[in-house]
Amino acid sequence: MAEYDFNAPRLFVDAPLQAGARVALDRGQANYLLNVLRLRDGEAVLVFNGRDGEWRAEVSVEGRKAADLVCRERTREQGPASAIVYAFAPLKHARLDYMVQKAVEMGAGVLQPILTRRTQASRVNLERMRSNVIEAAEQCGILSIPEVREELSLERFLKDLDPEHLVVFCDEDAPVSNPVQALAKLGNNQAGLVVIVGPEGGFTDQERALVAAHERCVCVSLGPRILRADTAAVAALAIVQSVLGDWS
Repeated sequence: MAEYDFNAPRLFVDAPLQAGARVALDRGQANYLLNVLRLRDGEAVLVFNGRDGEWRAEVSVEGRKAADLVCRERTREQGPASAIVYAFAPLKHARLDYMVQKAVEMGAGVLQPILTRRTQASRVNLERMRSNVIEAAEQCGILSIPEVREELSLERFLKDLDPEHLVVFCDEDAPVSNPVQALAKLGNNQAGLVVIVGPEGGFTDQERALVAAHERCVCVSLGPRILRADTAAVAALAIVQSVLGDWS
C-alpha cells in the first residue's frame, strides 16, 4: 500500500490540529469542498497547518454553503522544516508563479526575492507568492510551509547572511563545468544552504564579485546550455538536493 494517500483532497488550514478538533472553514474553502469537489457530510479530507503534522478529517456540513472539518486521526507526524534558502531575482507574473511553485516542490524552506541590477520586476506581490506556496504544498503532500520573505537588495541580503551558511552561486560564467562534482567535495552535513539564481540578463561583474566574496561560497555552472531563470530554479535545487540535501 502506498505511504501517501493521493486520492483524498488536501487542505491547508491556519488552526490548531488535534483529535476531535473542529476546524472552521472560510467561504472559499467550503465552496471548494462542497461545490467543486462535491464532498458530502462525513467524507474525508486531509488537513495540515505546517505545525501539527497531517490529519484525516471529516466534512461536517452546515447548511448548503457552509462546512467545518472534524479531525479524527493523525496520518503523518510533522518533520523538520527545510533549511534551504532559495534566493532569486523576481520574474514577472506567470513565470514567477511557476518558479515559486517548483521551488516549494523541490524542497526550498525559505523564498527570498533579491533585487539585482538586471532584475525584471522591482516590486513583488508577496501575498500572491504565499498563495502559490500554499497551493504547491497542498498538491504535493508537503507538511511545512516555506517562509516567504520581503525583497532585499543583493548587497543587503549578503550583508545579513550568516557567514557559516554555504552559498551555492549559480553563475553561467562559473569556471566549474560539473556542479555535482563541485558540490560533492563539500559533504552533505551543511548547517545552512543558500541557493542563488540571478535574473534573465545575468549578474554584473560587480555582483559576481560581491557574492563570491562570501566566506563560504561555491560558484557552479548549470551545464552547457543557458537556462531561463525559472528553469534554472528547478535545475539548481535538483542538484543541491541530490548532493547536499534530502535526496542524498
